[in-house]
Amino acid sequence: MKYVIRFLFISIVILVCVGYYFKNTGDHITGDKFVGMGILAASFILMPMFIYHRWKNKKVKDYMLTEENLNKMREYEKEKERRKR
Repeated sequence: MKYVIRFLFISIVILVCVGYYFKNTGDHITGDKFVGMGILAASFILMPMFIYHRWKNKKVKDYMLTEENLNKMREYEKEKERRKR
């Protein structure tokens, strides 16, 4: 999955660069099409794949502000202050 995401990212960057090249040479319609396809691919293909890859096998509860996690943060801050003294 990691290599597919990298390949897609490089392909999208190349696609957008080619689009801007066409726009600079005077063919604005073709350039806009390439840039648009690159942005759409980045938004609807690359971004969901990246988010899924980064969040799979993670516990969402660890990232939520529950009472348990708030207590852990408070204890950590207290311990941090004790070490400074």
